[in-house]
Amino acid sequence: MTQSVVVQVGQCGNQVGCRFWDLALREHCHVNKKGLYDEALGSFFRNVDSRKGDETACGVGGRIQNLKARAVLVDMEEGVVNELLHGPLHDIFDSTQLLTDVSGSGNNWAVGHMTYGSAYREQIVQKLRRAAEHCDCLQCFFLIHSMGGEDDVITSPYNSVLAMRELTEHADCVLPVENQSLVDIVTKIQHMSHGGKPGLMIKRDSSIISGQGVLVGAERPFDAMNNIVANLLLNITSSARFEGSLNMDLNEIPMNLVPFPRLHYLVPSLTPLYTLADVYIPTRRLNQMFSDAFSKDHQLIRADPKRSLYMACALMVRGNVQVSDLRRNIERLRPSLPFVSWNQEGWKTGLCSVSPVGHSHSLLALANNTCVKPTFMDLRERFNRLYRKKAHLHHYLHVEGMEQSCFSEAITSLSSLIEEYHHLDVNKGTLMHDTPRLSICR
Repeated sequence: MTQSVVVQVGQCGNQVGCRFWDLALREHCHVNKKGLYDEALGSFFRNVDSRKGDETACGVGGRIQNLKARAVLVDMEEGVVNELLHGPLHDIFDSTQLLTDVSGSGNNWAVGHMTYGSAYREQIVQKLRRAAEHCDCLQCFFLIHSMGGEDDVITSPYNSVLAMRELTEHADCVLPVENQSLVDIVTKIQHMSHGGKPGLMIKRDSSIISGQGVLVGAERPFDAMNNIVANLLLNITSSARFEGSLNMDLNEIPMNLVPFPRLHYLVPSLTPLYTLADVYIPTRRLNQMFSDAFSKDHQLIRADPKRSLYMACALMVRGNVQVSDLRRNIERLRPSLPFVSWNQEGWKTGLCSVSPVGHSHSLLALANNTCVKPTFMDLRERFNRLYRKKAHLHHYLHVEGMEQSCFSEAITSLSSLIEEYHHLDVNKGTLMHDTPRLSICR
């Protein structure tokens, strides 16, 4: 087994991260009946003996002593991290792996990147190095953060474009999630839960129970949305945490899904969809589950991949599903999904035998698809509406190290990215239809 480190940044990153650790512990508790520290737990948790002053790590196979998340928590405000430290999960966070300040960045990318970034860079690197040194076989870092601050901030387009330049240049893979898509999904689930439809009911297991073990009564505005993103992380890490007949190494995702280094934005979709205030939905037939994964109603950004061009697609399935089920459904769906001519069989598949708690099976699809282009074009337009008037620019330019060239370089990077997607789209009509055949990557 390999290990991964989760880096939670800002209010959004730490709230989503908290939900991930809560649900991950619940999954492992459901599977691990003997209370032993196994390789599955070791992928994201350390087992330390807190009775010893140096918190000596305990090896695989022994009793669970004190689990510590392989995580680094960073926030330039104390509020959210303090909540975590006083909440039901406070014991799993290593206090030496937390980094906070008091005043915060004020939803200003320049303050966060230039001011706090310069001040805390060495401390952050030190904490990351320490987390890596606790791993026997480090696989990757998961970075969870927001792009624009809060979406109702008028300068959100500035923050998002500036952040996207860094992600485009330095990330291996990015899984973008839009708040509005999450709102639409939550609204749909709430409608189902209150619609009185036959077969729908609130259930008291799975992911609807709070950390205190009671039904959540008054959720905070983002709780249900954060829970959907946490379920995305649960599914993408399932092969790293549990065994399966066709497990997918996390490093195989960029290897198989990213043919060009800058085009690494993968559109995620989930089925079934469920949140903190969940409803019981009768088990979907496998065929329907695969169809749902390619429906725009299940995408975590507002996009419709079936009307755009696929470069590659990964299907990560959990539960009692056979390789033959995968083959059959890919063969069934393949004619309706337009792939680039040079990668007509660009499928990557994974099977994890452990299903999500409360569900018989689930499916996460990751699509490298040109459907992200309209989202990026909309962001560029919102950026330009402000930038043409130089509106609110002074809030950024007064920060030491921030120059106007940072804005022009960032929007140039975004425009170049859009053009790369456009170049693929214009050739969509000239796709070559190869002789149908199917190859499952192993």
